[in-house]
Amino acid sequence: MRNSPFWWMLVGFMVLLDIYFFQVVKVMAQNATGKTKTVIYSGYWIISIAAIILLLLLPYLHFEKQTRFARSTVFALIAGLFFAKLVAAVFFLVDDIRRGVQWTAAKISASNDRTVPAQTGEKISRSAFLSWAGMIAGGGLFGTLVHGFGNKYRYQVKKIKLDFHNLPPGFKGIKIVHISDIHSGSFNNREAVIKGVYKIMQEKPDVILFTGDLVNNTADEMNEYMDVFDKLNAPLGVYSVLGNHDYGDYVSWDSTANKQINLERLKRVHAELGWKLLLNEHVVLEKGGDKIALLGIENWSAKSTFPKYGDLKKAYDGAADYPFKILMSHDPSHWKAEVCESYSDINLMLAGHTHGMQFGVEIPGFKWSPVQYFYKEWAGLYENTPEGAVPASQKLYVNRGFGFIGYPGRVGILPEITVLELS
Repeated sequence: MRNSPFWWMLVGFMVLLDIYFFQVVKVMAQNATGKTKTVIYSGYWIISIAAIILLLLLPYLHFEKQTRFARSTVFALIAGLFFAKLVAAVFFLVDDIRRGVQWTAAKISASNDRTVPAQTGEKISRSAFLSWAGMIAGGGLFGTLVHGFGNKYRYQVKKIKLDFHNLPPGFKGIKIVHISDIHSGSFNNREAVIKGVYKIMQEKPDVILFTGDLVNNTADEMNEYMDVFDKLNAPLGVYSVLGNHDYGDYVSWDSTANKQINLERLKRVHAELGWKLLLNEHVVLEKGGDKIALLGIENWSAKSTFPKYGDLKKAYDGAADYPFKILMSHDPSHWKAEVCESYSDINLMLAGHTHGMQFGVEIPGFKWSPVQYFYKEWAGLYENTPEGAVPASQKLYVNRGFGFIGYPGRVGILPEITVLELS
């Protein structure tokens, strides 16, 4: 990545953005004293150059596990600074376009009026309003991202009631706790995570379902949290599947064998936690004399950038006769791509993966996140009524994630513990 043309294009763009942004800084500081200007200019370039140098050095710095959080925080600050400048630059660009149009109009007007000589050296000043609006917008974004660092362990419990006409009587009122995307390699506050697990157990679930991404990259990320997540238990059991991060695909392994050893170790981690890991298979849940099928597949994505390890046909084999079926599949793009198309009798699918991008807006009746431009189903409940099917919709619930990765925070989209009550 760091040696790719894209990487150097990004660095080059950051330099150009800094130069462009600095032109506005100079204009806004033009009435300051000489000493104040020196402080402003020096401070601006020290921060900007330091950010670029750190970005270039980060791939070469080897952090121990306990300081990986510091690395992700530094990267998040650099990225936040970049996007803040980018947002501000949009306002500056609008102002420059305005100035360009005015200058061109003035030139044309002067050229057409032969009695007035054209003013070739005349300049049109920047708009103070747009300059300040850009600064405020950029500063607001950066401040919001910094504030979001404090939200990463603010677990929200979302309670959802789901009605199904064909749910067997024995399962009426069953309480499912759905969690996803733990990403243990990102944690830096063990006590906060313990409180999150305690919140789950306070709900007294009948069954707990985890839809993938236990780690960021390697199985040993769970070493410090085994005695935390082994506290999860429920009368009908704890079941899990793998997510895209669980396979170690984002690590440069010495050999394929070592990568496979890591994956096998991660599978044992699930077992040692007391979780039943479903690998393209199904199990039968029994309650009140009734039975339903719980299917779990390995990661399957409709997006070309993510792998297709899952095999729903294999997991479904033998489950057709059960009146109600729940599918655990990490990536929500799987729902429309295969489940709705070919398995109309799968009543409920649970997924995660998107994290709601850990950034967005959620208010009653409205939600938005940049991730919605990549995933149509990205957070919360979705329904689909198959053509010719009985009058019950298929449902998908996308969990916003228990943990975090990349940006060590949450803005607007908080970590989620989902409590689903079926009726």
